[in-house]
Amino acid sequence: MDFAERYGPWAVVAGASEGVGASVARLLGARGVNVVLVARRQGALDEVAATVTGETRTVALDLSHAEAASTLAEATADLEVGLLVYNAGADPNMSHFLDKPVEVWQGMVARNCATVVGATHHFGGLMVERGKGGIVLVTSGAAWAGGSHLAVYGASKAFNLLLGESLWAELGPLGVDVLAMVLGQTDTPAFRRVLNGRELEGLADPDDVARDMLDNLAEGPTFPPGPSPFGPLARRQAVEFMTQGSAFLQG
Repeated sequence: MDFAERYGPWAVVAGASEGVGASVARLLGARGVNVVLVARRQGALDEVAATVTGETRTVALDLSHAEAASTLAEATADLEVGLLVYNAGADPNMSHFLDKPVEVWQGMVARNCATVVGATHHFGGLMVERGKGGIVLVTSGAAWAGGSHLAVYGASKAFNLLLGESLWAELGPLGVDVLAMVLGQTDTPAFRRVLNGRELEGLADPDDVARDMLDNLAEGPTFPPGPSPFGPLARRQAVEFMTQGSAFLQG
């Protein structure tokens, strides 16, 4: 099967209004897959949709709402969805745990964990019935170890990492490819907002990340496929390293 036959005719891309999600949507269109673009801001979705080849549908949706997964299922009920890319969940706060109201962190957990479970369960079930399809859960290098300013974000991305790896083991034999895509520092608008005008060398290009993601979709459970970048470091040293990195981003 070619890419569109295996993962089409429709893909759902959550977090498609900018950055990696927008790049994925455009690349999917170029590969012959129609795209449902999901994010909060309708105007931004419309702008991205205008750059995607093929048929598109936009769903303006706050993925932190309790009913978000069921709303997304209803909005795509008439479509045959062969691919789910859950790319939402960047952290615009980079704050100490106690510096934000608990509702902020609970919203992040809902968006990065609860809605992910609902969406993967719904679309994964439909893909298993078809005997083909794919799921990509976009996680982060913050999933490898804890660190200051990363408590809830890193924990939620670790959730996605382990969920993706586990679903790879469960759904792969049933015909569904699952990939936990571990993003490093990437030149996205969200990360630029964290940098707040400062420059940082070596940022990955979102188009390259999107290409790596789709090219390696069948090569799970994780990409990059190597071990934890901390190697033989003790957990405490890894946490200290992550804390130093977050302090740098804080300026």
